[in-house]
Amino acid sequence: MSSLDVKTTLHEELRYVRAVVLAKLDGLSPYDVRRPLTASGTNLLGLVKHLTAWEARYFGLVFDRPWPGELADWRDEEAHRAAMWATAHETRQEVRDGYAAVCAHADATIEDLALDAPGHVPWWPRPDVTLLTVLVHVLTETTRHAGHADILREQVDGSLGVDAQDRFSIAEAADMWEARRAHIEEAARAARD
Repeated sequence: MSSLDVKTTLHEELRYVRAVVLAKLDGLSPYDVRRPLTASGTNLLGLVKHLTAWEARYFGLVFDRPWPGELADWRDEEAHRAAMWATAHETRQEVRDGYAAVCAHADATIEDLALDAPGHVPWWPRPDVTLLTVLVHVLTETTRHAGHADILREQVDGSLGVDAQDRFSIAEAADMWEARRAHIEEAARAARD
């Protein structure tokens, strides 16, 4: 496989998983996209804000192609915490639009640079990197957060699936899902004894 094919494949996968994350927001109330669903406060809209900030850094700062919008310094811990949730005044559409703009900026970086283009990640122990390294890292992190979004969405309304076309509800086969859950619980209890 040529390096162009590798770059194209990785970039297509990143675009796909970005869309999956955004699809998890669809059809939910302003409350449900914001509400904390874990002990640490993880929430759907916060995941999108988090991905926005880090794509801006990884495909901007790292390759000396700074994101032209507002972006907190990567060393600012308070900014990191603030990027994990949306205020009451930030609309879902504003957060989505911000992510779309950052993704377009990141896409331009990916398209313009070769996979072996050098970059510098000052927060990594080995800061000298290539576009390939960063592209794989961001794809991995975005996929990880898409998995978080899958679980959060299931907690909110019982929806499973990748997007609106694939989405189905646990309620559609409640008896089957409850039987499955009970079977798994039984195995867990048996393992602890």
